[in-house]
Amino acid sequence: MRSKQMIINAPTPTYINSTWAALAIGILGYLVGLWNADIQLNEKGFYFAIFLLGMFSAVTLQKIIRDQAQGIPVTKIFMAMSWSTLATSIVLLVIGLINATMSLSEKGFYGMAFTLCLFAVITVQKNIRDVSDAQTATSTTPAARQESRD
Repeated sequence: MRSKQMIINAPTPTYINSTWAALAIGILGYLVGLWNADIQLNEKGFYFAIFLLGMFSAVTLQKIIRDQAQGIPVTKIFMAMSWSTLATSIVLLVIGLINATMSLSEKGFYGMAFTLCLFAVITVQKNIRDVSDAQTATSTTPAARQESRD
């Protein structure tokens, strides 16, 4: 059991919808740009894989930081792996864009879409967790609280 009492504030529906909209816009923008890019298929695969790595590592990192804040144990090695995969995805995207034969505006487009998606996916995950915590706070059974975490 946690020793300190937490006040749970669920995000508003407007905020939740706007974060989902930002995520959808970022994903669609990045993927449509990638689909229409005049680059080889292997380059498209590289940028797509970096995109997936970045999104997954950002969600994972947000979750473990939140777990730590709520007193849920997180191993240092898993925390380090999460930070390093997020950093790796960003560094690989930057290196790929620096060396790409695209126009500067196209490179900027990918960088901005990637950044928007990183922010939005973290915020969507946070909203999901906040709503879950708010619903769990109203539940009285420990089993229900544990089930909502899984």
